[in-house]
Amino acid sequence: MSGRRWLQAAIVVGSLSPLLIGGIGIVRGPDAFGHPPALPRDLDSHFRYLCGIFFATGIGFLSCVPAIERRGARFRLLGGLIVIGGLARAVSLAQVGVPGTGHLIGLCVELGVMPALMGWQWRVEARYRAASSPAPASAVAP
Repeated sequence: MSGRRWLQAAIVVGSLSPLLIGGIGIVRGPDAFGHPPALPRDLDSHFRYLCGIFFATGIGFLSCVPAIERRGARFRLLGGLIVIGGLARAVSLAQVGVPGTGHLIGLCVELGVMPALMGWQWRVEARYRAASSPAPASAVAP
């Protein structure tokens, strides 16, 4: 399997998390993740809104898969959103304390795995561009 195919597979697998977790959060709210079911309505609304954004990023990443070598700008935008979310989570860790295991795993994905995937996609895109660009005139035999 080529580097492009491996990257596509990694993105499909990685997209399952925002799709599943975001979808569950939209439908069931914070109590699906062990939080008290009687949260204030505004907090519940905000939680489900953020789950909707998380779900949408999963769809966005999946939309990059078929032509991953040409979706660099979209992939980097989505990846940047994830990294910024990880930085926000790191602020919480510093100000409030260490969260649960799931959130720590998320932090590692957001600040470690996502930047690595962005670099991988960039390399695949660069190889694609180099292979598809026309040869310079001086390299063409007369």
